[in-house]
Parts: sequence; structure tokens; C-alpha cells
Amino acid sequence: MLRLPQMVLAETKRAAILEGRVTAEQIKKEVAQEVLHLRDQHGVKPCLTAVLVGDDDASAVYVRNKVRACAEVGIASEQLALPSSTTTEELLIVVGKLNQREDVDGILVQLPLPKQIDEATIIEAIDSSKDVDGFHPTNVGLLAMGRPRFVPCTPAGIIELLDWNKIEIAGANACVVGRSQIVGRPVASLLLQRHATITICHSRTRDLAAVSRQADILVAAIGRPGFIRGDYIKPGATVIDVGVNKITDATEARALFGNEAGKRIEAIGRQGYTLVGDVHPAETDLVAGRRTPVPGGVGLLTVAMLMRNTLQAAKLRRRL
Repeated sequence: MLRLPQMVLAETKRAAILEGRVTAEQIKKEVAQEVLHLRDQHGVKPCLTAVLVGDDDASAVYVRNKVRACAEVGIASEQLALPSSTTTEELLIVVGKLNQREDVDGILVQLPLPKQIDEATIIEAIDSSKDVDGFHPTNVGLLAMGRPRFVPCTPAGIIELLDWNKIEIAGANACVVGRSQIVGRPVASLLLQRHATITICHSRTRDLAAVSRQADILVAAIGRPGFIRGDYIKPGATVIDVGVNKITDATEARALFGNEAGKRIEAIGRQGYTLVGDVHPAETDLVAGRRTPVPGGVGLLTVAMLMRNTLQAAKLRRRL
């Protein structure tokens, strides 16, 4: 199939934009109501502790957003900042102390960690009943068995977004591009549990575009800016863009956003970059029925679902 010519990108888009804000705000509103009920009826205030290792700017922004969301819904929060020189052993001590604290319901160790730290060891050390990211092997296993306790926040948010917009999952052909433990595999499991027919694609998939073009629901989570082009998409499909990538070149922004590139180019001039997902937005808008934006899409749901997981942890730990 021929790639959509560049001249077509100036035409009117047809894909509806699936904004994440309304859904995220509704989830946070529901969490806030339950948090208030827990406080009034049981004297319990859920608490989330976020551990930030090093000085990665993006990680610091993510943690700030999560702490801000806690304040919005009435969840107590604290942030522990550790130097970039922290070792696996030192971080294990911090996690161990948080595991023992009765006032801490959720533990979040912000990823990625500095290279000298063994991420798998840290994830496995977190008390699975406080693992609000849903990355602990116990919680991964429960999800695979169809008995989820804590679901990773981005996959959970994707399902909420589909439901909120009344997008039928049962019976749909769903393709997930990416097989990470954080997004690809768990979202495939959730879609399967909702009776979709699932295909997982990755770097070894032969003729990826031919496979992804069969999907009614296409989830892109590979970390490559604008990789999913118009010829990867079934006409009318729902496209969920999980990627968050920085681009710094105005020409690239113009190619990705077509005649909507103005604000993106301004952002590059102002802050040195703009954000784009794994989906080519201008081409996708000419083919897809619906598309999530970046930013403003799935990321907002990720934070909202973290609030829900923290509330769930507080209730489960107290058998409420």
C-alpha cells in the first residue's frame, strides 16, 4: 500500500480526538469521594510514597504530577529524593523501611532507575500489597490469571478510556504494538479478558503494517516517534497512542502535524522540543476513526489510575 502523500496532509482530518482529561477527572472525582468516605467512616487516609532516584528531568515531572494528583483527591503523599549514585543495596534498604511502615499504603519507585541499579530486584522487593504500579511478579501473575489486584496504570487507563467513549472491546480485533511489561503485555491481557481477539506485534514481526491494518483497536507503545503511519491503520479504527517522545526539529514537526504544526514549532522555539507519540498524527487523522492525542491522552489516565490503585491498596490492607 502506498504511503499517504505529503500533500494530502493539508486536508481536513476526520479522526475524532479521544481526550483523556474528562475521563481522568471523573476517575479522580470518584476516588476523592471514596477517600472522604474512608476518612469519615474508618479514620483512614491513604498514603502514597514516591521514590525518585537521580536527577532525570522527565522523571521529576512525572513524580510532581503524581504528588499533585494525590493532593487533588485527598491522598497523603511524600516524595523521597535519592542521589543518582544510589546503589541497589541502598535502595533496597529504603524500600524495606517503606514496606514496614503501616502508614504507607502505596510505594512507587519511579522508573527508569540509574544504570547501576537492578530494576527487577527493586520491583520484586516492594511489598506486593503496596505495589500500586502493578509491576511485582505476584500482581503480574494475578493479572495473567484474570484475577487482577493492581493493574499497571497505563493499561488500566486505556481500558477506562475505551469504556468511557463506548468503544466496543468484545469481539474486536485488537493489535498491540510493543511487548513491554509496563504497557504492551498487560494491556493485551486486559483486552483478552474483555473478549477481544489479540495480536501482539514487536520488532521481529514480519510486515507489521499488514498485521496492524487488521485491527479495530490499535495500541501503539514502542517509543518511536511517529512510527505508526497511515498505511498501518484500518480505516475507521480506534488508535491509542501510548508513546511520549521529544522531537526538536521544526521540519520533523511539520511533517508529523501538517497544517496543525504551528503550535508545535512554537514550542520547539520556546522550550527546545515538543512531544509526539508513536503515531504519525496527520496521516492517522486521515484514516482512523478515533485517536488519542499526545499530550492530553493516555498520560492523564495513567495518573488517575495510580490514585485508584492507591485507594485500593489502603482498603485491601485494612480489609475494608
